[in-house]
Parts: sequence; structure tokens; C-alpha cells
Amino acid sequence: MRKTLKYIGVLCIMFITLGSLAQNNLESNASKFTVRGKVVERDTRDPITNVNIEINGGSYTTTDIFGEFRIQAKRGDELTIRHKDFETVYYIIQSNERILVEVEPEETGESKRELSKSKLFKKRRPQFNWYIDSAETYLKKDAKKSIQFITDALELSNSKKENAEAYEVLGDINMFWNQPDLAASNYSTSLKNSSSNEVKLKLAAAYKANKNYQESIQVYNGVSRRGLSNYQMVTLNEGLGDVYKAIKQYDLSIKCYQEGLKVAKKHLISPKITDLNSKIAEVYNEKGELDVAQGYFRNSLELAEGENKKRAVQEKLKVADFESFNSNYSTEIELRKQVLEDIQDIQKDTILDIDSPLTTQKQNYKIGNAYALQNDIPNAIKYLEKSIEEADDNEDLIVQKDATRRLSEIYENEGEFDKAYVNYRSYVELVDKLYIKKEQEISRASKLGKDLVTKQNRITSLESQKALTETESELNTEQSKRQRLLIYSLIGGLVLLLVVASLMFKNIRQQRYANNLLALKSLRSQMNPHFIFNALNSVNSFIALSDERTANKYLSDFSLLMRAVLENSEEDFIPLEKEIELLQLYTKLEHFRFKDKFDYKISVDENINVKDFVIPPMLLQPYIENAVWHGLRYKKSKGKLEIDITQNQLDEICITIIDDGIGRKQSKALKTQHQKKQNSKGMGNIKKRVSILNEMYKDKVDVLVTDFQELEDTGTKVVVTLKKD
Repeated sequence: MRKTLKYIGVLCIMFITLGSLAQNNLESNASKFTVRGKVVERDTRDPITNVNIEINGGSYTTTDIFGEFRIQAKRGDELTIRHKDFETVYYIIQSNERILVEVEPEETGESKRELSKSKLFKKRRPQFNWYIDSAETYLKKDAKKSIQFITDALELSNSKKENAEAYEVLGDINMFWNQPDLAASNYSTSLKNSSSNEVKLKLAAAYKANKNYQESIQVYNGVSRRGLSNYQMVTLNEGLGDVYKAIKQYDLSIKCYQEGLKVAKKHLISPKITDLNSKIAEVYNEKGELDVAQGYFRNSLELAEGENKKRAVQEKLKVADFESFNSNYSTEIELRKQVLEDIQDIQKDTILDIDSPLTTQKQNYKIGNAYALQNDIPNAIKYLEKSIEEADDNEDLIVQKDATRRLSEIYENEGEFDKAYVNYRSYVELVDKLYIKKEQEISRASKLGKDLVTKQNRITSLESQKALTETESELNTEQSKRQRLLIYSLIGGLVLLLVVASLMFKNIRQQRYANNLLALKSLRSQMNPHFIFNALNSVNSFIALSDERTANKYLSDFSLLMRAVLENSEEDFIPLEKEIELLQLYTKLEHFRFKDKFDYKISVDENINVKDFVIPPMLLQPYIENAVWHGLRYKKSKGKLEIDITQNQLDEICITIIDDGIGRKQSKALKTQHQKKQNSKGMGNIKKRVSILNEMYKDKVDVLVTDFQELEDTGTKVVVTLKKD
């Protein structure tokens, strides 16, 4: 019972997270972006106001008192810049570049202006603009780096207008990484510095995403319609419709969508016409007015066909879901089969992520499910098995799990209990895999959340410091307000840290139930840092001796070794050939450091086909490291290290590591308490690792450690027996 509840809890968390990822992916696939620009007079640098800025798709705006403008566009759109005092400019948008139009008076002295020879070009960005543009570039790739650019921009900011722009981009980062509460806070800060309809619309959307529905409605209704561009007017009505739909006020939702649709049709904003038809259909479907909903879905489907292939397929999926909801399985199956053909065309130009609904395994699963609901069992089994096969190839555990469970249910209903049992066992194994994957995702999400909160607190602290500096003359009247702001920020940071700590604590408890695979990975990750630390100590000693040439040569060989170690670090087993190369390189490095302490020899039986055997990576290196650092290093005379690889049987090889160092007993006597603890932990990890590997792979590895000889320096002999699969 407890195990079942564990699976249910994990799956709930998984579906919520995947829903969030799907939303993020949808946003990242949006083709439109914001283009910023400015129109100035060339000689005086004076801004030119009320310049007409238009996109061929229907978006329109004008320059403000600073000569600046923003407009929604997509790659390939034509930007038109018109004004009575200079020649009309046409420009093809390539990216979300910051552009500058410079004009100068004609030589005749008339009021008419003309463009300079370079009519339109990218603005030479001052440092502040460079940081803002860099933050936008990394917004969807690296949240921490993007926020760092915002921090740098705020340090250079010297006006409220620049502060407003920085906090707007910071809010965009929060929204993309599913932090609507922080996004709303940063958009509000941006508006306090400078009012903007664009930011108001973003703030309302952030409130909606954070389920602050009334606050979202209040912001939307507070936006002045008079100052909006056509595209912004559509966005406002669409956003209000989304909020009313969320709170189930369907009539108001439809009214807002209809108003937005009217503006979109008038100004030929094609993508929004399609989207709004689709959303109106969804609302009517939720109201239960299926005939009306079907009509709007038919419109959206026809309109989507006129756009790109991907958009058309997305709309077909919506209609297919609608037909499924209303038990029209034949129509659903027909649509999904069309989608399967379209996906093959899309995949020629686009790589589809497994979270995308546009994957063949998802569609085959839904087709199979529809056939099952029609009681067409042969076709249901056919498509479900195909879905499982494709999901396995694409590592889509969720679809593979769902399809396997459905297939088990079908076999059970048909009385084929053996097949039902086999599929149920596969389903249980897939649930276990998903559980492990979800633990890892939660751990990464917790770390990312903690990092973002830290950087957000850094920005908040930076803004507080700037406010203290700028208002030094008003310290007596403003001091208490600043202190409250700082206290609230610290309390907020503390609360967030406590939440993160709570999540981390829960995650640690969940990790106790991890299987042998996770334990094995953990042991490998503990061995590599110890090895890196010792190697870097060697580099440090060469530098301390001012032997830079030797240090550089050592570091060059060390980098080759590290590359090999990192490439193999995720594998349970690697070819013996690779492990031998790694040992040769590692032993060379250790001998390079202790030339006067030992000589070494590595022998491989010529009859052994090293490609036929595999070995756990970094299994032998710790024994060699112990031989050098705890045996040969303390030997009074020069010692020797021998590594012999022989084949005793056809399916078994023997790896012998022999040193004539001071031996384990004398080494233990020389160690400090810290060294004893570290060595005990390192050797303990190796034993655990071998034990887990043998449990997983049926006694594949055997290790025996003994004294080498009966002299004063007893030395050490390690025999590793490795069996072939």
C-alpha cells in the first residue's frame, strides 16, 4: 500500500512539472519577439517623436518623447518607418536587435530630413544596453547567467528609464522559468520606474499565471486602450479572456475573445485570428455547447492550414482532443492519423523534444486508446505496441508507461492474463524508472531555485544600496522606509530559503529509497574528486618549486586523463582497452611526480583480446594511487610498481598490482587521523562499489588484497579478477 501511494505521489508531482515544462516549451516556440529601436537626428542626437512604426503583419506603434519604440515582430517581417520629414525606410527583421535610425537635414535647409548613407544599422550599444541584450540572449538558455547580466546592468544604470528596462527583462526571465510571483514583483518595480503599456500587459499575465486572478483583471482593465497598438489590443483582450476562462466566467471570456478577434481580423493579424477561434471553441466546449464549439474549431483548423505546418498540426491536435472528449473516436482517429503523416514532414526540419505533443509515440498511444474505447482490440493493441516501441527508442518513459498500462488492461479484459501480467510487470519497472528520474529532476530544480533566489536577493540588495546612495540628502525622511524594504527583503529571502531547505530535506528523505543504480553513481562521483584533488596537489607542488615547464607538461597530460575520466564517469562498465590507456596515463603522471621513488611496468598478455572484456571505470586507479602514495612514497630505497594483466581462463582475466613499498601495516602507523579517515572512506567506497556491481551483474568482479613479501617492506599485492559477460 505504501509503495502504491509513493508511486501516486511521484506521478502527481511529475504531471505538474511536465505541465510546466510543456508551457515553457510552448512559449519558447513562439515566433514573435520584441524589437526595440530609436529615431534621432544625426548631428544633434535629438529624438524624433511620433514617427510611424509598422510591421507588415499589422502591428503598429509610434516613437515616444525619447524617440524610442517597441514593436512585436518575427524573423523575416518588414519594418516600415514613416515620417513627414524624411524618406520612408524599409527594413527586414533578422533578430530581436536594437536598431537606430539616424536622419539629417538636407543641404537646401528645408525642414525635410533624409537618412544618412547607412540608413539603418545596429546601434553601437553602450555597456548598459550590451548587458540587457546579453540577458535576453541567455534568457531561455541559462537563467543564472541571464540574471547576472541584469545585475551588471543595474550597477551601471543611471536613470529610472534604464531601471525600468532592466526589471522588465528580469520579469521576463522569471516568467520563462516559471516563477510568476517573482515576475509580478519585478514587473511592478519596472512600472514604478517608468510606466509602459507593454509591461502592464506582462504584469497582468504574470498575475494570471500565479492565480492572482482579481489582480490580473484589475491590471488589464487599468490599461489605457487609447495608447495601445493593434497587436497589444488583441493581447489585452486575449489575456482578459484567459483569466475569465480560468475562473469559469465563460460569457465574459467569450466576449473578450470576440473583441480581440474583431481587432485581429480588421488589421490582419493572422496568428491571433487562429488562436482566438481556437480559444473560443474551447470555452464553448467547456460550456457544453458542442455544436458552436465544433464550428469555431473548424474555423481555427482552416486558418491554421494557411499558416506554417507546425501550427496546423497543433490545431489538429486540439480538435482531436475535442472529438475525444465528446466520444467521437472515429473522427479523433482520422485526425490523429493525419497528424502522424504531418509529423514526419515536420521532423525533417525540426527536432521534437519528448515533452512536445507532436511526437509519434504520443499520437500512436492516443490512437490505440481510441480504438480500445471503440472495442476494436486488434487495432488498439497494434497502435499501443507501436507507441511503446517508439517511446522506448526516444526514451519517453511517460508515454511508454501509460501505453504499457493500457495494454495490460486490454489483455486483462480479453482474458489473456499471462500477457496482462507481463505488461503489468513492465509497467511497474517503468514507474520505478520514472520515480528515480523525478528525484533527480527535483534535486536539480531545488538547486536552480536556490541559485535564482540568491541572485534575486543580490539584485534586491543592489537596488537598496543604490537607493540609499541616490537619496542620501533625504536620509532623515526615507531611512525608515528603506529599513522596512531591507527587512522585508531579508524576511522574503529567509522564507524562500526555508522553503528550499524544506524541499531539500524532503528530497534527501526520498533519496534513501534510491536503487542500486543511484548508489553506484554516487560512489563513482565520490571517487573522482579525491583523484582530482591529489593530481592538482601535484601541479601545485611543481609551481611552488617554480618549475613552470614541468607543471605545464604535467597539466597537459593531466587534462588528457581528466577528459578520459569524465567521458567514462557515467558508465557502469567500459572496454578494458580504455581502462588500460587510462592506467598508463595515470601511472605516467604519478611517476612523473615521484621519479626518485619508484619505477613501474605495465604488462598485458599478448593473447588477451582487450576488446572482449569490460571493467568498471576507475576501479584499478585507487589501488595504484594507494601503492604510490601510501607505500612507495615512504620507502627508503627506490621501489617498483608492477601491473600485470593475464588470462587464466577463456572468460576470465586477472589483473595484479604489486608494489614493494612499506606495506599496509607501516603505512597505517604513519598516517594522521585525517588520512586514516580519508583512506578508510576511499577503500570503503571501492568495496561498496564492487559489492553493488556484483549484485547487479552476478559476481563479475573479485578483489583480493594481501602482503607481497615477508621482508621489512612487505609491500602490497592486489589481485582483481574480471569475468567476461
